[in-house]
Amino acid sequence: MADNGTRVTRRKLSDYKPDPHNANRGTERGVYMLDRSIKEVGLARSIVAAADGTIPAGNKTLQAAADAGIEAVIEVETDGRALVVVKRTDWETADAEQARKYAYYDNRASEVGLEWDAEQIVADIEAGIDLSALFTEAELAAFTLPDGWQEYDESVADDVEYCTCPACGHRFPK
Repeated sequence: MADNGTRVTRRKLSDYKPDPHNANRGTERGVYMLDRSIKEVGLARSIVAAADGTIPAGNKTLQAAADAGIEAVIEVETDGRALVVVKRTDWETADAEQARKYAYYDNRASEVGLEWDAEQIVADIEAGIDLSALFTEAELAAFTLPDGWQEYDESVADDVEYCTCPACGHRFPK
């Protein structure tokens, strides 16, 4: 037990389960980068688990760790009011080659590994989850439009012929 009421325990990776409502489908390239990162420079970032062991943030890392044969977990219980820092004692400074490589893997795998699941996003919005601080209105509208449809654009309305969907009322270019 840490001195501020935070509990640290050793667990098994198998004690955790992926989020069945994860809005990131992931990409093949992102999986490749996570796998390679773990092999080359090891783990350094934490994932987040709810009290029931479900992972709302870090599902791809959970899977990559399992694929790499990692079984050990250090669990830090917190109420979210303290930053959890993972300190790599094998990196003397942030300028160490492995630390520099990890920084690139971390950012690049996040960038290329994201593929939004529009159905999950729509389901979450319909369930009352407010995502307006994360996406613009146009971005949210794109999740609800069928693939290939574009939102009606008033600024080019005179230059483009539009159709209106009789079922939902969306306007889109012919």
